[in-house]
Amino acid sequence: MSSFTERAVGRSVARKDGMGKATGKALYADDLTFPGMLYGRTVRSTIPRGRVRAIRRNFDADGFTVVDCRDIPGKNVIALIENDQPCLVEHEVRHVAEPILLLAHADRERLLAADVDIDYELGTPVLDSATSGVVFKHIRIQKGDVDARLAAAERVIEGTYRTGAQEHVYIEPNGVVAVPEDGGLAVYGSIQCPFYVHRALVTLLGDAVNHVRVVQTETGGGFGGKEEFPSVIAAHAALLALKSGRPVKIIYDRAEDMVATTKRHPSIVRHRTGVTRDGRLVAMDVDVLMDGGAYVTLSPVVLSRGAIHAAGPYRCDHIRIAGRAVMTNTSPNGAFRGFGAPQTQFAMEVHMDRIAEALGLDPVHLREINALRPGDTTATGQVLGSDCSALETLQRAVEVSGYAEKRAATDTGRRGVGISLFYHGSGFTGSGELRLASRAAIELTERGVQVLTSSTEIGQGTRTMHAQIVADALGVPYESVEVAQPDTSRVPDSGPTVASRTCMVVGGILQRAATEMRQRIGDSSPAEYFREHGSLRVEAEYEQPEWIQWDDETYRGDAYATYGWGCNVAEVELDPVTLEVRPGRLTAVVDVGKAIHPALAVGQIEGGSAQAIGYALLEHVVMRDGAMANGQLTNYVIPTTLDTPPIDVVLVENPYPGGPFGAKGLGELPMDGPAPAIVNAIRSLGIDVREIPALPEILLRASARAPGFAIAGQRKPTTAGR
Repeated sequence: MSSFTERAVGRSVARKDGMGKATGKALYADDLTFPGMLYGRTVRSTIPRGRVRAIRRNFDADGFTVVDCRDIPGKNVIALIENDQPCLVEHEVRHVAEPILLLAHADRERLLAADVDIDYELGTPVLDSATSGVVFKHIRIQKGDVDARLAAAERVIEGTYRTGAQEHVYIEPNGVVAVPEDGGLAVYGSIQCPFYVHRALVTLLGDAVNHVRVVQTETGGGFGGKEEFPSVIAAHAALLALKSGRPVKIIYDRAEDMVATTKRHPSIVRHRTGVTRDGRLVAMDVDVLMDGGAYVTLSPVVLSRGAIHAAGPYRCDHIRIAGRAVMTNTSPNGAFRGFGAPQTQFAMEVHMDRIAEALGLDPVHLREINALRPGDTTATGQVLGSDCSALETLQRAVEVSGYAEKRAATDTGRRGVGISLFYHGSGFTGSGELRLASRAAIELTERGVQVLTSSTEIGQGTRTMHAQIVADALGVPYESVEVAQPDTSRVPDSGPTVASRTCMVVGGILQRAATEMRQRIGDSSPAEYFREHGSLRVEAEYEQPEWIQWDDETYRGDAYATYGWGCNVAEVELDPVTLEVRPGRLTAVVDVGKAIHPALAVGQIEGGSAQAIGYALLEHVVMRDGAMANGQLTNYVIPTTLDTPPIDVVLVENPYPGGPFGAKGLGELPMDGPAPAIVNAIRSLGIDVREIPALPEILLRASARAPGFAIAGQRKPTTAGR
């Protein structure tokens, strides 16, 4: 082995994908063309519930490829957790924009102009999750004797909290190209989880092809929205390619992407919390309701993570959490950064400020006395290790932000400050990682070494971070490490690029593979060994720590190998006339275990925080008759640079021994804290907001209930003489 000693981990090295994206050499799905390629289109339902009676094609069919459910050679399902979602409607329609018919043509203008009428037998839709009688998943977490402790509590504080749907708004809409090849089919696309798509296509196509290959192209963002949905668009392109015998490209425009694809699950979370007069939490009773939309998709695991995080990062010996994900006749909801935890931690953190207010306590003091410490147990009974950083991140955030001084100087009715404390489990829940049995490999090349995983680069820095880990574990320069394009015919299945697992779990597998390779090549450099012996490939598989114990039936045990921790302090300014809330500054203190690439870690925190600011204040999905009524960026408002405040990021490195170089998961954690911190800052102004997005009309209703609060230009009603 060479005497190379400069380490890559902990340095902000040049991104592996940076030059290609900066120069335009990186190819996205819509950049790809193939000889004889057709363009594809999906014809969708226009009603939320009913049955298809007739389909009329009012166009000249010359040159068109037309596919309906009868053309599916395998099973008419989008394979995921449950096989309940059809690829194409057979008879029953369960949501607006459900796929019914597929068209392809070489002329895109003719394709878009093709007129199709669908005659329906209308049904009565269920559009309110609170009235749904169809439960996709029910979860119950029980610790201690909640009823007895609530009955004996000195105070019981109750509250109901609501979060709305949220659109992903990745910079690149969904897009794929399906290409027939050698009796099989290749799909190239904007994809977050290639092996999810592979499994769905194998199920759909059956014996009609002799192989399926899925290749991820450069992908302009995902945020969970390209976890499960690409299986749908890939299925449509594949069916058209199979019938036509020609490559077929389907690229959504923004309007179709917003109306037809998954959203963050709306939620209603109810809390009953027993406390002592000095602020100790003695019992929590939490009910979580999530709207899954028309089909199951990933609702069970979104609900699972949401329920596990619903008690927040707080010590309490008596906890009951009941969670339900239910069906409504709306487009299916699915994965979104945070995966259920932003909804439930919003409720917990806003509830904590209401507890502090009810007891006359400072919100920071309430959190200090209840924050989890090493050795404490979570709602599932997991004993926390030495890398539990709840108290440290809280205290650092208070100090760095000047929270105490700013709260003391709060200008009631104008400028406020709020705080939130949060955590996020790294990796799949419980035994999930063991069931995945993820694998990753490295192989020697003429130039050095290549990383082989199915983990995808979607802007977060996967290629760069994995290359850093391999470089240091192998003891070679970072520049000599390449990262292969994810192609299911070539890379091992490393599991999906989700759940804050790509660095900690897959990076850990790569670290072990690189360590083994270092032992096998001895004193030779990778290039020297390759010249003398040829290529060498080392593959490793996930190994679950022996101490992890989890029961999927009772939801008891070690839910995650470890947790990331964070604290946000948000400063806001309220316009007393319009009731518009403008964030002034956000302080984010985050324990990442080890920042493999500090600049990328800060970027993840800044980006996730900006996304969460939109969730808190701006991003309102308007539903009308089961469909998104504002499916365009003219009136679905996301934060721009003008709406994003300065974000002060402080990285805390409290290493997790089981992560590569001590690293924990990071990608989802920044989504959990800003929304409740902002709403708590609004609370400091005297307005009791319990739902997001906190639009001016929400504040108007809340301010009407706030004693002493008056909108500029209006007089507060008086109760004198009553």
